[in-house]
Amino acid sequence: YDYVLAIGKTPIVVNDSRGFFTSRVFGTYVMEGAALLAEGVPAPLIEHAAVMAGMPVGPLEVLDATALSLSVHVLDQTRADFAQEGRTYQATSGELLVERMVKEFDRHGRAAGGGYYDYPSDGPKRLWPGLKTHFEKPFHADPLQTQQVIKQRLLYRQAVETARCLQEHVLTSSHDANIGSIFGIGFPAWTGGALQFVYSEGLETFIANCASLADKHGQGFVLTNDVIDTLRQYQ
Repeated sequence: YDYVLAIGKTPIVVNDSRGFFTSRVFGTYVMEGAALLAEGVPAPLIEHAAVMAGMPVGPLEVLDATALSLSVHVLDQTRADFAQEGRTYQATSGELLVERMVKEFDRHGRAAGGGYYDYPSDGPKRLWPGLKTHFEKPFHADPLQTQQVIKQRLLYRQAVETARCLQEHVLTSSHDANIGSIFGIGFPAWTGGALQFVYSEGLETFIANCASLADKHGQGFVLTNDVIDTLRQYQ
């Protein structure tokens, strides 16, 4: 902690956990982006909505930069760890899509020549045309309304995971949650941080919205009673 201060950085303290805090929460951001793609949402809309929400880079571009193959290695290891404990890991739709990208389409990420994007030597990156061919579905919804839903899902999914980290004592203060989310993973600074975002939404509104999102989009948005109690404690 003192060393990090000495080199002019801003430290936070977290307890040991799979993915700690920043990697764990950031993983939910990129996988929610992949889940949206799996649902047939056009890739440009996902990427643009993320930036409009205040994230520095879209989730698909981030996955390219960190390597889709790395995410698949993590998934394989998670499955192996669960199996060793006598459990079965249920991969999310986003994780399954990333696995398809690597194992079916041989798209490993930017360092390997291409993932969600192509990276031609003679021009700027561009989305891989295969995304439209293999994943995009006929799109009839209002793009502006859809953009708002995407922004909400990307921010809420990270906020929910932050709340879970707090409840599990991976995080021990709201300060670490907010500072770490902004400076560690690029959570939009206008929110004040992932935990402050919850309270800015209004806790009861946040809880209700999470329940609605969980009904439509799965367990990633579920707030257990223990997590809700923790959020009330730090309010």
